[in-house]
Amino acid sequence: MISPTELARMIDHTLLKPEATQEQIERLCAEAAAHHFASVCINPVYVPLAVQQLEGSDVVVCTVVGFPLGATLTQVKAYETEQAILAGAHEIDMVINVGALKSGLTDVVRDDVTAVTQTAHQHGAIVKVIIEAALLTDDEKRTACELAKAAGADYVKTSTGFGPGGATTADVALMRQTVGPEMGVKAAGGIRSFADARTMIAAGATRLGASAGVKILSEAELENV
Repeated sequence: MISPTELARMIDHTLLKPEATQEQIERLCAEAAAHHFASVCINPVYVPLAVQQLEGSDVVVCTVVGFPLGATLTQVKAYETEQAILAGAHEIDMVINVGALKSGLTDVVRDDVTAVTQTAHQHGAIVKVIIEAALLTDDEKRTACELAKAAGADYVKTSTGFGPGGATTADVALMRQTVGPEMGVKAAGGIRSFADARTMIAAGATRLGASAGVKILSEAELENV
């Protein structure tokens, strides 16, 4: 059984809504610091604020690139990555070029991920590659994971939360099977309870993206009493 402390360090406390206010981001950061979550995951414009709010805590700042569609030019994704890291982000969640993947343009997808990953790694940041699993066939999911691994990314991630579906245990298990035991797998989208979190971890997730992190952790603490 996972302890609440271990669970907290697996959660990216997330607020990516376009209407998110400064006050809401400040509250997100305060909650993350109080509960010792792994990171806050926010839109790039709020990176400097989050860095300021989390100074002295053990929580890092995660932001998104090419989000949520993945259809941004590769050069722009790489530049966005660099600017986010220079502003203080330590983790980058990028969206793959979904259309290129579905067109069979695997070199385009791999080069896109490579550009972001190399930029991030040069600055000591890690990369999680969002494959937007709900838009893909199982074969495409496997290909996306293989390309992300070949590009040197640190994690594969199920979903943006803006697509037609979120994380499923079947997708997490497939992704884990594809990338092997060493690479990270992040489940995100629709994880709203400790029961949800536990099933994702059992399926192979090593990181969870959730806006309900406080609720998930409080449920875990009740079960562990």
